[in-house]
Amino acid sequence: MVRIGAHVDQDEPLAHAAARGADVVQFFLGDPQGWKGPVLPESAEALRGSDVDVYVHAPYVINVATTNNRIRIPSRKLLQQHVNAAAELGAKGLIVHGGHVLKDDDPAVGFDNWRKAIERTECPVPILIENTAGGDNAMARRLESIARLWDALDGLDVGFCLDTCHAWAGGEELVDLVDRVKAITGRIDLIHCNNSRDTFDSGRDRHANLASGTIDADQILAVCRAAGAPIVVETPGEGQAADIEFLRSHLDA
Repeated sequence: MVRIGAHVDQDEPLAHAAARGADVVQFFLGDPQGWKGPVLPESAEALRGSDVDVYVHAPYVINVATTNNRIRIPSRKLLQQHVNAAAELGAKGLIVHGGHVLKDDDPAVGFDNWRKAIERTECPVPILIENTAGGDNAMARRLESIARLWDALDGLDVGFCLDTCHAWAGGEELVDLVDRVKAITGRIDLIHCNNSRDTFDSGRDRHANLASGTIDADQILAVCRAAGAPIVVETPGEGQAADIEFLRSHLDA
């Protein structure tokens, strides 16, 4: 049985999991748009002792690929802090967006910066790089970029988180997507299962509940079946319980 859950607020992750019927939770450890270090929830001990699987999402501001020293160097520091905090929670992984380089930069520099960041980071839990929806200079929007990133990370133990909304909005068809991703990364460690409010290749990262949005729900289900990885819905909160039930009923069918 694939384990299914949701991205929830960090105040009471276990209570939010129970309310949604989730056996997986993902949450931030602070402001996702801020540079302050992670703060463990008061329920940290309960989380470690629970049968709910935990994933931590790193702040969006982290960008270890950039050539901007004022962003890259603090990003590496914040990444290490979050990896350590995730380990304290007994998390299964830390999800980090692929980041981007500046408009006039050679993308090769960004891929090399990723390698340097991973080489210099102690990883008591896996770092899972997530594909992103927008940006022509993104490290992990299109599969050709992800292939270059994985070439740069060759020999390093890095995982992959596949977001269905990001793939669709980023211009990657969902049909046979899992096979195409695994041909590059060799693995999919987590699925972010989201529909999209926007059209194919829009470059816009706006999630929708599974029964709504512009992606055929059958295509989303096909990705989940093929991946066989734990699933986290990052959909609007009022519909997350229904999204989890939808996945359980259709994936078990």
